[in-house]
Formats: sequence, structure tokens, C-alpha cells
Amino acid sequence: MQITKDTRLCMSLAARPGNFGTRFHNYLYGELGLDYVYKAFTTDDLPAAIGGVRALGIRGCAISMPFKEDVIPLVDEVAPSAAALRSVNTLVNDGGRLTAHNTDYTAIRLLLESRKVPAGADFVLRGSGGMAKAVAGALHDAGFRQGTVVARNPQAGRELADRYGFDWRPDAGGLQAALLVNATPIGMAGGPEAEDLAFAEEAVRAAGTVFEVVALPVETPLVRAARAAGTPVITGVEVLVLQALEQFELYTGIRPDEELVARAAAHARG
Repeated sequence: MQITKDTRLCMSLAARPGNFGTRFHNYLYGELGLDYVYKAFTTDDLPAAIGGVRALGIRGCAISMPFKEDVIPLVDEVAPSAAALRSVNTLVNDGGRLTAHNTDYTAIRLLLESRKVPAGADFVLRGSGGMAKAVAGALHDAGFRQGTVVARNPQAGRELADRYGFDWRPDAGGLQAALLVNATPIGMAGGPEAEDLAFAEEAVRAAGTVFEVVALPVETPLVRAARAAGTPVITGVEVLVLQALEQFELYTGIRPDEELVARAAAHARG
């Protein structure tokens, strides 16, 4: 791809940059003939990095852990999707003015609706970080009221649960629910708990839906357990693709059709 003075630049900031977003966005730019380019970066100086986004006219910037909360004081405006959660995964730059969004929230809402997960179902959500906040907010706004947040950090766990009127517990032992959601690094490739299950096998068998937010690998231990039990499952890759599509539309104003998005996702998974 040839970069010119008119090329619009987009990027991501993460502690451990991956290549999914880079491949997904650049594939769509190429297929749609857009003069954009997307690159992934990390930083140990977030204020300077965000200053660079503003000063260099970077059109869009995806924000990953551990920057999702720390970036909030550095922007000019926080959209409702991010303000309600106090967590950001996307910045849009309009002439030097930065607006923060959370497309994780949007993706989760859309997946809950498209899979027809009943809003009256009880749930257990593991996690209290940025992604767990997106899940909890999406569940609450979709009408879910009976749920338990499971988090090892009592302060963060209680705070997240109390915000939406959910219960909190420090561990998932003995818990069962119609909807199980994992928004922790349990099962993530390369992590210390890569081979662990976020929920007990009996809880997976008893659930009506398992929602795995971890996207790497595609088939986490929880996804494999759900498939083996015949429990309907929503995967982290589905979240990853849909939130990236929402970002793409924010950056470009264009929403590609489903067939092109599927091709981009397949290319990005490589």
C-alpha cells in the first residue's frame, strides 16, 4: 500500500499488540479502495501517545488493556457507550478533537439480541476489568437484572456489581445460571491460565448459553466444553469482528456488507 500525504492513518494501542485489527481494517481498506492504513503500537507513555494521535491527525485509535480507563482524562468528549462504562476501546479524531467510544459494548448488545438470549435469564459474569464492564453494561441495558459478578478483586468486583444492582462473589464455585459469560484472561493463549476452564463443566452443561469473550485462541477450553456439552456458545471471535466493524464505520463512515466482513475476518484470522 502506497502512503501519500492524503492517506488517513488509523492505529491501535495495546500492551500486547496483535495483528487481527491491522489485517481486518487494511483488508477492508483495500477491497473498498479507501486511502487509509492501519498500524498497531504499544507505549509506556500513554499521555504522549494520545498527544501524538491528536497532533499527527491519526483518524482513529483502538484502545486495549491496560489503557481503557486511563485514556479517559486525555480525550475531549466521551460518548455515552464509554461514559456509562467508564471504559474506552475506540478514539475518533475530528480535526484534533478526540471522542472516546466503546464498541465492545455495542458488539455485545448486538450479539445478545441476534442470538435471542432471553433478557429474563439469570447470569454469571466472570471478570471486573474493561471488557467485563462492557458486558455488565450491555446486559443491564438489554434488560438482564438477575446476575452475579465473579471477581477476585473484591473492590472492583463489588463496585461493578453495585453499579447495576447485581450480586458479587469472589469465586464461581457451585454457581450455575442460564447465561455464563467469561470476561477474564482465563483460557487466553499464552497466559498462565490458558488451559483452565472459566466455569465448571457441570455449570456449562446446565447453561442455556455460554458467552466466551476471549478471542485467542478461537477454541478456548470454555468454547470446547460448551460445544462438547451441546450448549449454545457465542465466541470471542464474534465479539472481536463485530467491535472491529463498529470501529471501521466510526473511522470511515462506511459499513461493509456481511459477505465482505466475513472475508475480512477470515483474512484477519489468517
